[in-house]
Amino acid sequence: MIDKWLKAGVLEEGRLQRNETGSPQGGVISPLLSNIFLHHVLDEWFAGEVQPRLMGRSRLVRFADDFVMAFETLEDAERVREVLDKRMGRYGLTVHADKTRFIDFRKHPPGGKQHPKTQGTTFDFLGFTHVWGKSRRGKRVVRQFTAKSRYVRALARIAEWCRDNRHLSVEEQHAHLSAMIRGHYAYYGVTGNIRRLQRFVRHVVRLWEKWLSRRDSKRGFNWTAMAALLDRHPLPPPRIIHRYAAVSEPVP
Repeated sequence: MIDKWLKAGVLEEGRLQRNETGSPQGGVISPLLSNIFLHHVLDEWFAGEVQPRLMGRSRLVRFADDFVMAFETLEDAERVREVLDKRMGRYGLTVHADKTRFIDFRKHPPGGKQHPKTQGTTFDFLGFTHVWGKSRRGKRVVRQFTAKSRYVRALARIAEWCRDNRHLSVEEQHAHLSAMIRGHYAYYGVTGNIRRLQRFVRHVVRLWEKWLSRRDSKRGFNWTAMAALLDRHPLPPPRIIHRYAAVSEPVP
């Protein structure tokens, strides 16, 4: 059955594309096979061979082919980085050079400065930018905000839809845009990210107004008309879906 999945190919724009090696890009079985493969290549190796040899605490968090390794000491991080390429290479895999870097993510860096061997103090993972911030009580906590690349991509997708479907009725456009916005909230609606959600829906309104104004070049469509439209067809307001207590304990 797995052999048939690997050889089935993928239908793209009416043409069947077959892979000579690896799992098919976009195939339904590819994510599952990748997870099984990386569980052996990375997860078991890190827990069974790497962690027992380290001096400090460490942690691996992986989702599909994206992962973050956290270390208590820079020395441990450098040691693992040296052998990571070799480990991946044994199985025909490579680490993304641009995305692989050392981040100084300490709660209280000495003197408030990052280590000279590191590249930045924040990192993106699964669509979120992770940063150290302050809670309402003034404690240092880890916060997650919508990553810039994902934010731009989400707006580009909405702009494209508005452009291609500006001929639809306002009711149909409103229903579809509302569904897209709720989907955005469902993923990015985490504690501390409300401002990014507010900014997102404001940009959606601007994009909607832009393409509605191009439906009829003679009459036009100004902001007064847009405000009246939103009174009749309001978009879903920003809301936090996933509420949790921000991490305030030291992170390795």
